[in-house]
Formats: sequence, C-alpha cells, structure tokens
Amino acid sequence: MDQFMIFGNHYKTKTMTEIYYSPRFKKSLKKLPLSVIENLNFKLSLFAINPFNPSLKTHKLTGKLSQYYSFSITNSYRIIFYFISNNKAFFINIGTHEIYKN
Repeated sequence: MDQFMIFGNHYKTKTMTEIYYSPRFKKSLKKLPLSVIENLNFKLSLFAINPFNPSLKTHKLTGKLSQYYSFSITNSYRIIFYFISNNKAFFINIGTHEIYKN
C-alpha cells in the first residue's frame, strides 16, 4: 500500500487537503487493475492540491448519495468522498460506476 502514499488511514501532504480512507475504500483499492493504480497517485496529488481541479471532474452526487462528491481516476473508475472540513476529505469507496449502487 505504500505505493499509494497511504499511511494508516490517511494521506497527508503539507498545507494541502488531508485524505482519510474508509476500510471499504482500502478493501476496494486492493482489487483495482494495475492501469488504474498507475493513475491513482497522480490523481491523489491533484486532489490534495485542489479537490476541484478540472481534470478530476469533481462533482456533487444526487439522490440518495447527495451528501457525497465523486471524482474521476480514469474514464471508468471513480472515488466517492465527502469533506470533513475545508482541508480534510474522507474517501468512502473507489471503483467503477457500480460503486454508486452499493
């Protein structure tokens, strides 16, 4: 897991957004294809600097997931999260669009 810059239950950067991970997120992370993992570190670094970087396509979800946000790792893979505070985010899950159904 160190390759993802995950330490314990969070990803910390200096003066940037701190990212915390749910057990479900960490479990899903282990099942990702290598091609997705290769994009993940780059996307995490973008998110840590600016969660609304245009290349992340961050957006608020609707319906029963309306308290959450999502951003893109690849064309098919997303991360669902919510903001704990202005500089802290909690990642719920990572996966294909199927994660919206669970």
